[in-house]
Amino acid sequence: MIHTNITLILTLSLLIWGSPFVSKALRLPIPPVEIILGAIVAYIGLIGHNQYFDLIAEIGFLYLMFLAGMEVDLKQITNSPKTVIQKSMLFLLFMVIFSLVFGFIFDLNAIVIISMPLISIGLLASLSKVYGKEEPWIKLAFIAGVLGEIASIAALTVFDVATITGFSIDLIVKISYLLLFIFVIYLLYKVLHLLFWWYPELKSILVPKVDTSSQDIRLSMALFFILIAIMLALELELALGAFIAGIAISAFFHHEKKLEEKMSSLGFGFLVPLFFIHVGASFDLKALPLEGVVSGALLITVLMITSRVFAAIVFRGIAGAKDALLIALSLSMPLTLLVAVATIGYETKLLDLLTYYQLILASIFEILISMTTIKILQARRKDHT
Repeated sequence: MIHTNITLILTLSLLIWGSPFVSKALRLPIPPVEIILGAIVAYIGLIGHNQYFDLIAEIGFLYLMFLAGMEVDLKQITNSPKTVIQKSMLFLLFMVIFSLVFGFIFDLNAIVIISMPLISIGLLASLSKVYGKEEPWIKLAFIAGVLGEIASIAALTVFDVATITGFSIDLIVKISYLLLFIFVIYLLYKVLHLLFWWYPELKSILVPKVDTSSQDIRLSMALFFILIAIMLALELELALGAFIAGIAISAFFHHEKKLEEKMSSLGFGFLVPLFFIHVGASFDLKALPLEGVVSGALLITVLMITSRVFAAIVFRGIAGAKDALLIALSLSMPLTLLVAVATIGYETKLLDLLTYYQLILASIFEILISMTTIKILQARRKDHT
């Protein structure tokens, strides 16, 4: 057992340190490289099931959602022209419609159809780190992504509860908890916004300008775990709590650019890579030769990306064709939520093992295809300029 833990620690350390070099050599984004490396070392036997690895990977996932929340600028969203909000809502609506139509045409599993319209902006945070959050297409993607993420997490919460309780009074109670939680968070935001407006010096007390005790990081981490604890108590989706914690930090301390850099460095330098490696390790490479695994995963991938590309046509009028395509691709990587739905579906026997592998592999294909295509499009844009 001790030797296994030592091997695990050494392997993870080398993967975290070495994945950027492999990424550079292969000219691929780091997240899919970490997933692929995780699958390879798991296949070799250097990484196996370990409760500590599972736990820290879960924290890595939640921290990724926290960082995604920190990328959200509420002022930018609330001050956005009505046209942008309307276009974003239309994009989400058309994406759902296209996903349902494709799902029924190709006779896909009901859980697969449910998972196709999911949106997660965790990897969009990675893209904003690479290309800059001031890029017009990234700004638009965040607006549509935040709306889609909240709807997706709410849907995931309802789906998770429904698989346990069925369509009963317990489901109605959980949905009521969710709506009440969102309402309370909205009220707290309004109250704190007013409080900080009347007493701006409170911000300096909470996050001092001259800080020798890392009070800003302590506050951020405290809020991160407090909201996760609240979601645990309410038995709701933990990702929503982490996401809202990030939004809160961004909303009230957005002027502290160093804080965002500190939190981002901790996440993308340690916790987030562990999550991606864990995702890769959860996929059994021995399943690749099985009939239907790769073809099924490619079908799901193509349908999910296509539904977003078709829906993104609504952005052409305000962003142009190329930016509309970039928005569609950047929102075609719901890795975290897709893995969550696949896991819940498999554990509750709503998915067979083959479909489970297809969804996990599809989540990896989506990242590889979307991030690589975005990189090519951005490189061409730079060449033209």
